[in-house]
Amino acid sequence: MLKRLMSRPNLILLAAGGSAAMMIGALLFQYVGDMAPCKLCYWQRYPHVAAIGIGVIALMVPGRLFPLLGALAALTTAGIGVYHTGIERAWWPGPESCTGSGGGLGGLSGTDLLSTAAPTGLVLCDEVAWEMFGLSMASWNAAASFGFACLWLMAARSRV
Repeated sequence: MLKRLMSRPNLILLAAGGSAAMMIGALLFQYVGDMAPCKLCYWQRYPHVAAIGIGVIALMVPGRLFPLLGALAALTTAGIGVYHTGIERAWWPGPESCTGSGGGLGGLSGTDLLSTAAPTGLVLCDEVAWEMFGLSMASWNAAASFGFACLWLMAARSRV
């Protein structure tokens, strides 16, 4: 029973399905929860989309190449999630275009400094929009994606 559960197709379905669930969750947070994503949030989504496509192909094509590519996609989004978590926790600086630390006031005119109009649509990467049990969405993405990578690697090793 366990051997059948841990078959290559089931492992691929779990890994790619996990990425699909992460994407559905991200879109629900964005469109239902009205939480706009930052630039790094978008970057974390792209490997999940790739993993979903790789999963579809891996179910039809035998061999280890596609499960290994799925693992690479999962590890990529996990790495971006760790990087994003580090920025949120101020462990290291983030891109100036996405954090509150960039630029300074030197390029602003007096009118700009006195303006009360705040920029719209700007979501900073160093601000945590939501967290559960002390972990941000980026942290949860990293943890889940490392798990998906393990599933992909188990699928690559599976002979069935």
